[in-house]
Amino acid sequence: MKHYTSCLLGLLLLLSGAAQAERIKDLVSIEGVRSNQLIGYGLVVGLDGSGDQTTQTPFTVQSVISMLTQLGVSMPSGSSLQLKNVAAVMVTAALPAFARPGQAIDVTASSMGNAKSLRGGTLLMTPLKGGDGQVYAVAQGNILVGGVGASSAGGATSVQVNHLSVGRISGGATVERSVPTALGQGEHINLEVNITDFSTTRRIVDVINGRFAPGTAVAVDGRVIQVRAPALNDERVTFLSQIESLEVTPAQTSAKVIINARTGSIVMNQTVMLEVCAVAHGNLTVVVSSEPVISQPGPFAQQGQTVQAERAQIEIRSDKGGLTMLSQSVSLGEVVKALNAIGATPQDLLAILQAMKAAGALRADLEII
Repeated sequence: MKHYTSCLLGLLLLLSGAAQAERIKDLVSIEGVRSNQLIGYGLVVGLDGSGDQTTQTPFTVQSVISMLTQLGVSMPSGSSLQLKNVAAVMVTAALPAFARPGQAIDVTASSMGNAKSLRGGTLLMTPLKGGDGQVYAVAQGNILVGGVGASSAGGATSVQVNHLSVGRISGGATVERSVPTALGQGEHINLEVNITDFSTTRRIVDVINGRFAPGTAVAVDGRVIQVRAPALNDERVTFLSQIESLEVTPAQTSAKVIINARTGSIVMNQTVMLEVCAVAHGNLTVVVSSEPVISQPGPFAQQGQTVQAERAQIEIRSDKGGLTMLSQSVSLGEVVKALNAIGATPQDLLAILQAMKAAGALRADLEII
């Protein structure tokens, strides 16, 4: 366990390097330049007996009947369809900014019934709508599923690798309607910093003003930067490409420790510090075991029968934890070394870090996800 803890905490040392310059393109986004989510309901056909069980998913049958009616095929009233090669799916896609009619985009088809697999299926023509209810793209094509599966009904054997109920179609949807995207309002363009930070925002403004005329960029708040841009679209695109290529050294973020209580993962940034403290750590282990005991009557007994019983044993082991002195640490490397000296597992460190924060020895925001 100690070696495992050393590897985990040693990995965090990679975060302790000095901050390096990054492109403005990686630090900000342009206001109004965004993607839009699309969604649609469709049918996947051509499955090899791995489709929805129609008795449990009546909406699949209703969709098939509705589709056949639109194609001129009338079904007798009261007919019951027993389909095995059809599955109802939800189709999702992201309409990128500046997308034009005729452009192809990727789509994802996800089973919404009890289909076992979408492998080998074909998505039928599916309109994709936006949040306003308008159709922006139409999807159709063969689904690619990145997984394999096998089953045996008699021997109840089943093997599955990866996910089989979700597939993807590269370039499977054609854009039918574009979304107007205004590249700025008037003579200004707003840049939005990905993480609200006044120091980083100030540095971006200084770099832009140093490259162009003073006053070109103005900080509105800790996240938004207003930039004066040329009026013509061609000149504006060239201007933005020059801004995106500028390099800025981001300011150090506030000290933070992220704890994932479900997986036991711990991540901390390089600004985390420790005050002088003492930590005592010990493990309490409870082992419950049982063994079968055979009870049978005596050799000359007239009555009685042999029975099997269980004998339970409970063992409690407590590992003594010594008091460990942790000195003041001002760098991530020293923090990792101090926590590693405790000899605790990553799961134990969750409680230790919480106790340090409560005692005021951990100089960082503790966030549990």
